[in-house]
Amino acid sequence: MATITQAANAYSATALNAVSKVAGVGSPTDDNSTGAFGALVKQGLQNAVDLQHKSETVSAKALAGKADMTDVLQAVTDAEMALNTVIAVRDKVVQAYNNIMSEQI
Repeated sequence: MATITQAANAYSATALNAVSKVAGVGSPTDDNSTGAFGALVKQGLQNAVDLQHKSETVSAKALAGKADMTDVLQAVTDAEMALNTVIAVRDKVVQAYNNIMSEQI
C-alpha cells in the first residue's frame, strides 16, 4: 500500500515530467521552483492526514471520558475542512487534466 509521501512524490514527478515535455525543458529537476510545488502538495496532504489522526485520537479520549466535547468538535471540524480542501484540489486537478486532454492539437 502506498503512503502519502509516495503518492505525492509520484504525482509531483509525473506533473514535472509532463510540464518539461510540453515546455521543451531538459530535466524536470533543473528548475527548483517545480520541486517546491511537489513539496507544497506533500505538505498539504501530510497536514490533512495529521489532522485526521488528531481527530481520531481526541475522539477516542472523549469515549474514555478524558476529553472535552468542544475539543472533539474542534478536531473533527479541522479534519473535515482539511479533507474538503484536499477533495477540492483533487477535483480541480482532474478538471484541468480533462480540459487539457480535450484540447485539439
